[in-house]
Amino acid sequence: MPRIEATATAVPEHVITQDDSMAVARAFFQQAFPDIDRLLAVFANSQIRKRHFCMPLDWFTTEHGFAEKNRLYVEHAVSLGAESARRCLNKANTAASGIDCLIFVSSTGIATPSIDAHLINRLGLRPDIARVPLWGLGCVGGAMGLTRAFEYARAYPRSRVLVVAVELCGLTFIRQDLSKSNLVATCLFADGAAAVLVEGDEVKRPSAPPRLCFMGARTTTWPDTLDIMGWELTEPGLKVIFSRDIPSLVRQSMRANVEGFLGPFGVSVPDVQRFIFHPGGAKVLAAYRQALGIPAEATRLAEDVLRDFGNMSSPTVLFVLEKCMEEDWQPGEKGLLAALGPGFSSELILLEAR
Repeated sequence: MPRIEATATAVPEHVITQDDSMAVARAFFQQAFPDIDRLLAVFANSQIRKRHFCMPLDWFTTEHGFAEKNRLYVEHAVSLGAESARRCLNKANTAASGIDCLIFVSSTGIATPSIDAHLINRLGLRPDIARVPLWGLGCVGGAMGLTRAFEYARAYPRSRVLVVAVELCGLTFIRQDLSKSNLVATCLFADGAAAVLVEGDEVKRPSAPPRLCFMGARTTTWPDTLDIMGWELTEPGLKVIFSRDIPSLVRQSMRANVEGFLGPFGVSVPDVQRFIFHPGGAKVLAAYRQALGIPAEATRLAEDVLRDFGNMSSPTVLFVLEKCMEEDWQPGEKGLLAALGPGFSSELILLEAR
């Protein structure tokens, strides 16, 4: 079975507290909403303490065009992605020249050549490396990129696959967008990067504590849900589409989705010891717990990531994975990794310590 050898993360330098972001949101949105104090309760209820951005707070107070935002996206996506990748390779004591496939995940900017080509040059990866850029998957992208890495390593068991997920959600902020969706986005989203090294069965390693091995994955895309989450391309840039119906969909559909996925492996929800969930928001995590009948402790690591980093879209679930891998796994323990994103889609991955 393909296995995870290392996971690492990186965040940009500018830290914005939730109190500071709420004050800025009040100044931005109060002209559009007479009941602004009621709406700003979303900040207090978010369970987020701080977030990281590639630009300082005063950058958000003026309007910026899409071309400027995208130039900043390319610059910072390359640097932040390279930082997370180097940390991951260092953890695994693996040279960049040993990577056979690079999977790059992002949705918050556009680049041709794609960012993975930039990373090949920045990291010194081999010229013959396989490239798999994935765009448009949003919050589910980190999990889907990880699934593609497992599948590649299963097909090529001597291969090492590096997944790099980078999102710069802050750069998509549109100052003149006074919608409720943008208000929620101002409260929730942030910037960050994560990298995961996946290896095939025939890659030899010295004996070590149990590693997380891939048992299987499932993608589900629900019909007629295209409007739940995504981007609308406008003159100022990528305008967020963000529905309040996401927690309801989780409560209604996730139990059957998870049970249908786990069943063929002879596994049920009570058999899973670790839950590695993308923290789309506090209400989403609560909906997961309600749908699956799991205790509050099951989503503790996801809540820790949400508190300290916010929702960074695709890399966020990999932040939770990194924290989970720092804990002591016993052989045979199982973990369920899950994320949701545009489509509207879910990605489920079953892991086992071996």
